[in-house]
Amino acid sequence: MKHSIFLPIFATASLLSGCAGYPRIVNYPYDPGGLSLNSSASELDPQISRRYIVFASDRRGRQDIYMFDRVTGSLVDLPGLNSFDTVASHPGVSESGRYVVFAGNRQGRSAIFLYDTETRQLRNLTANLQAEVRHPTISADGSRIAFESSVNGQWDILVYNRSGQPLNIPQDPR
Repeated sequence: MKHSIFLPIFATASLLSGCAGYPRIVNYPYDPGGLSLNSSASELDPQISRRYIVFASDRRGRQDIYMFDRVTGSLVDLPGLNSFDTVASHPGVSESGRYVVFAGNRQGRSAIFLYDTETRQLRNLTANLQAEVRHPTISADGSRIAFESSVNGQWDILVYNRSGQPLNIPQDPR
């Protein structure tokens, strides 16, 4: 009994002491015009990867995805990412900032979208999947996207590659 109490406390202490200065508080300016990280609008679902922070915001009267560059201190232009007919949420970003993944709801149908910041192309990864999808995340190198799907009548995790092809991930970890 003493061991089960000691281990969680030890694990927590190791995690906190092993992070060398992290977490830390950073202060980004408030911009009432919506040209910075913080605005008077709702800022939702922030995800960070090295120099970039992606988040959803309703600063233009609809829920869109934004990317903030921590080095330049400004928003990154993402032409073609957001559209008037899609409610975007739960973004993720690859380590380099090249790929942005997010959940979108268009005409009552959910989908997982991948945006390439270099080619400025947006791809619906789940167009052929007849199920609800939500909460995507992307690998550091941008090659794999995991998300929740109701394809089997329950919420399961699916993993796709950047091209929108499902990857065969064993269900039994043994």
